[in-house]
Amino acid sequence: MSILAPQPLYLARHAETVFNRHRRMQGNDAHTPLTRDGIAQAEAMGEALARHFGGSGEAVPQIWASPAGRTLQTASIVAEHLGVPFFQIRPDTRLREIEVGRWTGRDYAQIIAEEGEILDHAHRLFRMPIPGGEHYADIAERLAGWLADAGAAPALVISHGITARVLRGLLAGGQAYEGIPIAADVPQGTIMRIAGGAEQALHIGSGASGPRAA
Repeated sequence: MSILAPQPLYLARHAETVFNRHRRMQGNDAHTPLTRDGIAQAEAMGEALARHFGGSGEAVPQIWASPAGRTLQTASIVAEHLGVPFFQIRPDTRLREIEVGRWTGRDYAQIIAEEGEILDHAHRLFRMPIPGGEHYADIAERLAGWLADAGAAPALVISHGITARVLRGLLAGGQAYEGIPIAADVPQGTIMRIAGGAEQALHIGSGASGPRAA
């Protein structure tokens, strides 16, 4: 059964933050600003999208974003390249990153030392369950609600590593993990274009890959 979704959907992973740089678990509580490299990644994202919309004949779509500071900072730079006022960006909590419970704000090495290996390196995902956090099915459920509200109008979404992988999996397929289709990992600053159940990379970012973006 096909899922109603924006056609096309441009889905971007936010740029590098200070927490990414220092391998700390971000979650959704703290504002974690972009690094200088992250700002450069966001500039490159905006430039790539401006080239695309300038040459494709497509209108710049509605911009949606997770309400996290790092996604809004990325989105503000992208929007400036596209000539879109910041206040036209639509934040939506359903686009937030995976909730990481008691891991939030902590150093990865410290968490692993106290609780054992938390990463499934083969799949670049967190092992389940996350203490006090979300399962991948929880992310899929809230994203399904966002898709129902967003409808079929074209959209540009600035979100997070794992959330974007689940959304891409729902729309374009991916390897089942904990019963949920999850797409392959991509670096920070990457933009994927999804239409008709297929995806293609519009821009490959220069940031890190893997679940440490959570």
